[in-house]
Amino acid sequence: MEKQVLESSEERTFQYQDSLPSLPVPPLEESLSKYLDAVKPFLNQEEYQRTEDIVKKFENGIGKELHQKLLERAKTRRNWLEDWWLNVAYLDLRIATQIHCNMGGPGPFIEHCWPAKEGTQIERASINLWHILKFWDLLRAEKVAIERSRDDVLDMNQFRMLFCTCKIPGVTRDSISNYFKTESEGECPSHLIVLCRGRVFAFDTIHEGNMVTPPEIFRQLTYIQKRCHSEPDGPGLAALTSNERTKWAELREYLINLDPKNLTLLEKIQRSLFVVCLDDSSPHATPEDYTEVTRLGLTGDPTVRWGDKSYNSIFFSNGTCSAFCDHSPFDAMALITMLAYAEKKILENEGKWKGSDKVRDIPWPEELVFTVDQKIISEIGRTKELYYEKVSDLQLVNYAFTSFGKALIRKKKLHPDTFVQLALQLAYYKCHGRPGCCYETAMTRRFYHGRTETVRSCTMEAVEWCKSMLDPSSSTYERLQLMHKAFAKHNKMRKDCENGKGFDRHLLGLLLIAQEQGLPVPELYVDNAFTASGGGGNFVLSTSLTGYSRLSGSALPMVQHGYGFFYSIRDDRILVACSSWKSCPETDAEVLCRTAFQCFQDMLQLTVAAQL
Repeated sequence: MEKQVLESSEERTFQYQDSLPSLPVPPLEESLSKYLDAVKPFLNQEEYQRTEDIVKKFENGIGKELHQKLLERAKTRRNWLEDWWLNVAYLDLRIATQIHCNMGGPGPFIEHCWPAKEGTQIERASINLWHILKFWDLLRAEKVAIERSRDDVLDMNQFRMLFCTCKIPGVTRDSISNYFKTESEGECPSHLIVLCRGRVFAFDTIHEGNMVTPPEIFRQLTYIQKRCHSEPDGPGLAALTSNERTKWAELREYLINLDPKNLTLLEKIQRSLFVVCLDDSSPHATPEDYTEVTRLGLTGDPTVRWGDKSYNSIFFSNGTCSAFCDHSPFDAMALITMLAYAEKKILENEGKWKGSDKVRDIPWPEELVFTVDQKIISEIGRTKELYYEKVSDLQLVNYAFTSFGKALIRKKKLHPDTFVQLALQLAYYKCHGRPGCCYETAMTRRFYHGRTETVRSCTMEAVEWCKSMLDPSSSTYERLQLMHKAFAKHNKMRKDCENGKGFDRHLLGLLLIAQEQGLPVPELYVDNAFTASGGGGNFVLSTSLTGYSRLSGSALPMVQHGYGFFYSIRDDRILVACSSWKSCPETDAEVLCRTAFQCFQDMLQLTVAAQL
């Protein structure tokens, strides 16, 4: 799906929001038959028989009732899943979401105009930020092009969450505050927050009705940096966002009770456009190896990240950069569209500012000085210790496979995304000797406020093919036949999911209806097959395609014994970010990634051998 942000579009960004179709509820028997198909790779004959009986019982009994109630719910809502998903997938979580759920990715500028170079941090930040501010301006004017998949208009609601959005911790459930408004809706906050050496600053991006220019942003950031580098470090309050949610909610309450001014300052951060992070590290990065910049982007110094903010723009000391985002308000593609716009503009101008160097007399940034006491200071210390202990357990690699990419895969008439997914299935099978249950994100943005559905990549077809690849007595012809079958199956699943015909969200909906009605959890959900096949957030492989551009990103594994595997596919290369936990002896992100690269070669060889 090639996407372009057009500036002079006739259409308004949000004009079709009201005419998008509602999210459908698929027929119960279809979802259950797809579910049975998906659990097969993880069960023996006897276990499968048992699961099949449980599913049939569910379909003719309680499942039928729950499905009816779900249909009732769907009648009164344009998206029956939306608020449930937000709560279950994100806001109800009590773990440290900054570590486990946030997403991020490196800026690709080292590949063209901005190779790593000390002393460029503020200059590059000023130019980069200005282009992001221009995107905000376009969005407010509703001039960001509407995205389409083939000819279908896609929901654009997530773009509203890129700016002026923040998650607020709650004792049992978090909430999201969003202050963004388009020009026609009214006033929108226009200030940025800058974090540097444990301190917090703010400045407005609009002065006398006009946007600040890169030279003006440069002046503001230089002022902040000079002060921070010549004065003692601040308390590093931002680190508190990396706590477990209930703990952070309690500390936030404590802060507010300590001094009501603290609430005003917290609200100033919540309302801000986004957060700019001036990070003192200098991560090594090359076009073939983004590992260090990706790792530091996701798990760097917690005192210069506001983990709850929907967008943190991180600039490192050597001029490399990274994005870091709370995942709850949007999925990666909205972010990637914005960052791709900025990258395109930066490239067009060769990484330079070609406008006026005039700097108006704008107000200096103001420091947000929180009232803290000994308890807060020691809590910040404890939080940082816990944070570093947790992130030191992370193994992450972000490498480019450079032998070929989308161009050659398409030439072989294969779908590039399916190509990577099947290579990953083969790699996991090779490394672990068994099938790996896998979550691939499909987007459901054809529907009103649609977000995602799960494509379960580990199919019987994929497993049969993997077995043939490891069986020396299997012929090239057999392997190729099985591979094509696996491709066809995956392509159909993806299409189904994008069209609202997946089954994971449906099964979740039925479970939540049961919970809301105070009914016992149906047997289907406590059956071993449910968890073994990845249900209930137990996928060993958590994966997503981050598109076909230079922008790439990553999140961490879903489970302790799992992997995160995120990839972007370009014409001539495939960039993979793979992560696992060092404390799990079975998993090794480096090995899985290298094995996947080998599998890319093996699959291509197969298509070449077939033509001989």
